[in-house]
Amino acid sequence: MVIRTSFIILLSFISQSSIAQQVKSTANFYTIRLKPHQDLKVELMKFAEAHKLKAAFVATCVGSLEQLNLRYANQSASIKQSGHFEILSLVGTFNDASSHFHLSVADSTGKTIGGHLLEANLIYTTAEIVIGELPEVEFGREVDSTYGYQELYVKPKKKN
Repeated sequence: MVIRTSFIILLSFISQSSIAQQVKSTANFYTIRLKPHQDLKVELMKFAEAHKLKAAFVATCVGSLEQLNLRYANQSASIKQSGHFEILSLVGTFNDASSHFHLSVADSTGKTIGGHLLEANLIYTTAEIVIGELPEVEFGREVDSTYGYQELYVKPKKKN
């Protein structure tokens, strides 16, 4: 289901010239539910591809995982754990070709862990996700010369 809202979202970003730029967009929202054993990141990317999303974000996500697979900042290896984990937050920007998600979860003792979402984060009971789409802009990734990582850029969507 797509719900077109009257929200106006003002995106501020830093261009290559280090000058803050702003792009205004309305927002559409989608609600999806993932079921047991589905891969959280894989399903988000499939959704983006199926709906040809060019500028999307996770508005909210609640649910649980039976397998966790994260990468910490500045680390090349991932940490993979099995068990039962409550999803505390999932945030990120994505399009039909790329993504940048961060996930926070708690284990059965309440210990919290978080990092970059990788593939192989498997749903335990459910994941209830609201995805926002900004139809007037496009997200992309390009190498930022500061550290050499692929970082977000935002640009107005070309009118057809």
